[in-house]
Amino acid sequence: MPAATNKTDLSRVTAVEFGKLAALIAPIPAPQAMRKRAEESSIKDVIAHRAHWIDLFLGWHAQGLSGAPVAIPAPGYRWTDLKRYNADLRAAQAGIGWDAARAMLQDAHDRLTGFIEGLDETALYGGPMQGGGNAWTTGRWAEAAGPSHYRSAAKWIRACLRADAG
Repeated sequence: MPAATNKTDLSRVTAVEFGKLAALIAPIPAPQAMRKRAEESSIKDVIAHRAHWIDLFLGWHAQGLSGAPVAIPAPGYRWTDLKRYNADLRAAQAGIGWDAARAMLQDAHDRLTGFIEGLDETALYGGPMQGGGNAWTTGRWAEAAGPSHYRSAAKWIRACLRADAG
């Protein structure tokens, strides 16, 4: 799916992909959501992870605007450290329950939606995100943190649900 290139499309894809993910996870009971699967991840872990990455993105954006150094993906980690970062994140989020993870995702989505609504076309797509370290616009970073992550989570969760059913 091609990336959005304007605010209207970004808002639409964010709402659509979140709606699909929210509908997918709504009927999943806690025991099924909490069961560990591939790479010691659970459905709950994937949902809490997606909420966390929205928070990371919002932090990167704020840091970039302030002129502060931006550590992407996080202080002490490089993109090549993502497996370690994700394992550390799962450990840090181990005590989070299923209802809390879903609430975290809803809250993060609401903040992302408010962020998108609060920026104009130029702020979203007029040039690279300050502190992003590449040519991606703020809108492209927002899409990666939100709808792209929603889509990949839904794909992984659907595979889990198929495995559980079969």
